[in-house]
Amino acid sequence: MNLIKLGDSRELLKEVEGETVQTIYFDPPFNSDRNYYLTTDNKIGFKDKFDDDETYIDLVEPMLMECKRILKPDGNLFFHISAKDSLIPMMLCEKHFSNTQLIFWKRSRSKNNVKSKLGACMDIIIKCSNSKKSKFNPVYQKLDDYYSKNSYKNKDDRGNYALGHIVYTKTQKTKNKERLYSLKHNGVTYEPENGWRMSKQDLKDLIKEDRIHFPTKKGANPYKKIYKHESKGKPATDLWDDIHSISMGAEKREWPTQKPVKLLERIIEMSSDEGDIILDPVAGGGTTGVAAKNLNRQYVLFDINPDAIELCNKKLRR
Repeated sequence: MNLIKLGDSRELLKEVEGETVQTIYFDPPFNSDRNYYLTTDNKIGFKDKFDDDETYIDLVEPMLMECKRILKPDGNLFFHISAKDSLIPMMLCEKHFSNTQLIFWKRSRSKNNVKSKLGACMDIIIKCSNSKKSKFNPVYQKLDDYYSKNSYKNKDDRGNYALGHIVYTKTQKTKNKERLYSLKHNGVTYEPENGWRMSKQDLKDLIKEDRIHFPTKKGANPYKKIYKHESKGKPATDLWDDIHSISMGAEKREWPTQKPVKLLERIIEMSSDEGDIILDPVAGGGTTGVAAKNLNRQYVLFDINPDAIELCNKKLRR
């Protein structure tokens, strides 16, 4: 299913079958009391001005409720909003979803033209779901100098490596009785109280390959060796400062509030698998569709603005 459709998403979303969509990226107007246009002739863009907060809620909340209905049980919705305008969206997300997490996107480095206040460089993406076990695929950020220096301190013939946990800590415990076993190595017996994170056979295989770090300190636990040259990067946190906004020249701007493809690719990769349906009810310039296509997902794009739909069709035909 690849679909691009013009219309009011408050109505179009009602046509989508329940519990069929894996990921929804929701980037509605911010209620910022300003207008956004691509050029000075005001031909491509939209007005982001509402009479009051209730008018804004009347636009956003019906879409949010329909999005909740069409999400798969393990699906996620990502509500994108500016930090300044985040109060109402956060209230609505908490109202309609049982699990929320804030992701902070540092979209720009600094503002050198702001003289009377602090420059705004942060957007908030509210990750929403109705399950504590919503779909999550690990994603990674580029290794920075500080992380490399402090994580990959150990070294052997293969190179520098970090330490990965293979036993459960004091605050966690395995529910698998087969993970409660002892291991003897070089005369030392290891028997973590809360269990191992892997099977005994998998652990033996890693030992055979010299991929387990055994401590010299008495009473310490062994670790898995994670080599720097094999690393995908550092596991992503809730602060995304490695993806730049369109204004910093990463891509050609074709829509006034266009988001970078890399941002949408991270969201989609993190929350879905190949073949899943990705939906954007306020599609704007169609970046969600481009990212979904790049990652072999299906896309559904809605927008009430004819210029936006024209641009979506243009981009997805390239």
